Amino acid sequence: MIRINLLPHREQGRRERRQRFYLVSGVMIAAGIVIGVLVHTIYAGYVERQERRNDIFKTEIKKLDTEIAEIKKLQEQISELLARKQVIEALQADRAQTVLLLNDLAQKMPEGVYLKSVKQNGNNVGLSGYAQSNARVSHLMSNLGGSSFFAQAKLVEVKSAKLNNRDVSEFTLDAMRARPAADKGAEKVVEKGARK
Repeated sequence: MIRINLLPHREQGRRERRQRFYLVSGVMIAAGIVIGVLVHTIYAGYVERQERRNDIFKTEIKKLDTEIAEIKKLQEQISELLARKQVIEALQADRAQTVLLLNDLAQKMPEGVYLKSVKQNGNNVGLSGYAQSNARVSHLMSNLGGSSFFAQAKLVEVKSAKLNNRDVSEFTLDAMRARPAADKGAEKVVEKGARK
């Protein structure tokens, strides 16, 4: 028997193709959405992890900044303490120097010369006083020039004056303080004694 299909087979084929197209399109759209959500989730996780790392870095940087500020304060304190230590060491070194300098000055003082003031400013020593004559002032200068504690004695001023109804020469002279080798040894001994 012969079968004749009177149904519109072309129309049915189109419907099936259309349904397959819609189905494939729906699956593709769903797959695109799933892939998009998955990629977004992965990247959001990366961003969140990186933000956590950044927060950790920021907190560590703040800690380091506070530590750096503390280190700077400590360095300032150390430099202040070192400056104080140097001042103390200089004072200790000059402690014996001043006594030895005055002792040498007393030994080098010629007869007929009297000091009214001795001033020290750094290495410069200013002497002012009275002498019976200008020759005694020059004798004092030559004595200071031969001293191991003084160098470069320079006369600043000599003028005549009256002292106890006597004519005297009032003088002012400057001398540079020198450190003799024997004095440096004495300073070391003084420093060792101070440390004990």
